[in-house]
Amino acid sequence: MPLPRTAAAATAVVLTAGSLVASAPAALAAPAAPGAPGAPAALTDELLVVGHRGASAYRPEHTLAAYELAARMGADMIEPDLVMTADGVLVDRHEPEISGTTDVADHPELADRKTTKTIDGTSYTGWFTEDLTLAELKTLRAVERVPELRQRNTPYDGAYEVPTFEEVLQLRERLSAELGREVGVIPEIKHGTYFDSLGLSMEEAVVAALREHGLDGAGAPAAVQSFETANLRELDGEVDVPLVQLTSPTGAPADLVAAGDPRTWADVVSPAGLADVAGYADVLGPDKAQVIPLAADATLGEPTSLVTDAHAVGLLVVPYTFRPENEYLPAELDLGTDPAAHGLADAELAAFWRAGVDGVFTDAPDTGVESRAAFLAERA
Repeated sequence: MPLPRTAAAATAVVLTAGSLVASAPAALAAPAAPGAPGAPAALTDELLVVGHRGASAYRPEHTLAAYELAARMGADMIEPDLVMTADGVLVDRHEPEISGTTDVADHPELADRKTTKTIDGTSYTGWFTEDLTLAELKTLRAVERVPELRQRNTPYDGAYEVPTFEEVLQLRERLSAELGREVGVIPEIKHGTYFDSLGLSMEEAVVAALREHGLDGAGAPAAVQSFETANLRELDGEVDVPLVQLTSPTGAPADLVAAGDPRTWADVVSPAGLADVAGYADVLGPDKAQVIPLAADATLGEPTSLVTDAHAVGLLVVPYTFRPENEYLPAELDLGTDPAAHGLADAELAAFWRAGVDGVFTDAPDTGVESRAAFLAERA
């Protein structure tokens, strides 16, 4: 059964612990003041916490250890970014270029693979997953991507392999059984147009993997996300799980640029653009600055209309990325002057819950879960 696309649909899409599903009519979690125009009749309890690349504040991102820790901290879903190997296997890395997230530079047998490529208009120099077979990739070990800010993660450098999507799905099943609740998975298809140009289409592989694990039907603890639009339109007819349109404050979707389409991200998040998105996706995943931008003094500013506009066309809003380090927090929430120190991340999250978001992508799932509980207690 297709998921509803508009607020007038007979059922509303809501977030449940561990999955995105269709349920009986329920108000979206948009905590407007009682009696205010557009105020919901009731506040739903289903607010989502996604372990962004796992528990990335505590373990090197996109490792099985990071995903497992996120689930044990209470994350409803774990988020693997997907790229592809030369032999067509989906693996978990933030980008196809892996010199910053693995020890590939320490492998002399792979030295000749170092090269420069342009991906979606940006030039990268290093080693790329599409130039390595899975067997070669498995000889590498993950390292912390931003060691200057996540010093607590660097002791784990070299401890973990680069996981395949299949290994993540197996981990999800094991943790769901062990924890007694469904741990959801929300893969992001990275650079779909680029990989298509290499003859390595990821969409079909993602669908096949979800189907093999029984995660392609209504109510399954899964969703699929992308910064591109064409692949989500394609997937809308292939899988019956929620689709997440990710957005950025600047630039344009890579697939639209490649097709010569002049639309930008600003067009996508306009009221007319959101109505279009609601025709193929169920959730909007904006940069958090598109929901509450920073003021001129780098403190947290006032919310935009994005949450209200998205809710008006039946889209849920789950922004990214909430991180605990001072470097990533609004200035007034820093603790001390060390950019790597953890500041008042819970206060930032509280502001976004109050702004009406339906979930968050966070590197610190424990803080996400705690802030959600505090918000719901505040609203009770």
